[in-house]
Amino acid sequence: MNRFLYIIVLGWFCLHTPLLAQKKANDGLIVIDTNAVKKIVINPLAPSKAAFYSAIFPGMGQAYNKKYWKMPLVYGALGTTIYFFVNNNKKYNQYRDAYKRRLEGYTDDNFRYLDDSRLISAQKFYQKNRDLSALLTGLFYILNIVDANVDAHLSQFNVSDKLTLEPDVLRNDLTYSRNLGFKLSYNF
Repeated sequence: MNRFLYIIVLGWFCLHTPLLAQKKANDGLIVIDTNAVKKIVINPLAPSKAAFYSAIFPGMGQAYNKKYWKMPLVYGALGTTIYFFVNNNKKYNQYRDAYKRRLEGYTDDNFRYLDDSRLISAQKFYQKNRDLSALLTGLFYILNIVDANVDAHLSQFNVSDKLTLEPDVLRNDLTYSRNLGFKLSYNF
């Protein structure tokens, strides 16, 4: 009986002790600033979470990063390129259908003032613009994800007053001319 109780207590201790020692996954990394006594919490999963949100719904990563002013830019870029894609695709289909009807012998289309070579060149023009709009839509979508990821990384970047880069106008004592330059300083 004593041995049985010993095995149960040992088993309970071995199984439950690791569960008590675990931390929450979203506690983050705590960094203590040496100049001031303040605690900075860094969430290492924030960039991937922001990128995931932007991939699922464009602009949501910017909202997660609390950069709400970027959301209209994302919607404007994607909305404009999608509008041009739909418009160019519609025009391409109109010219293609008119050309197909001409090949079948019909002459009652909306483009009676154009000959066959102009219909073909209009098809190529709108097809090229449609494909370019699709490429730009994909590019802006990827740029949206990259922006959310990079912005989440940079929000955790420690900006210190020790390092400064400022423009400076220097006067040349020999020629009395003014020179424009940049001054980089690091204070200890």
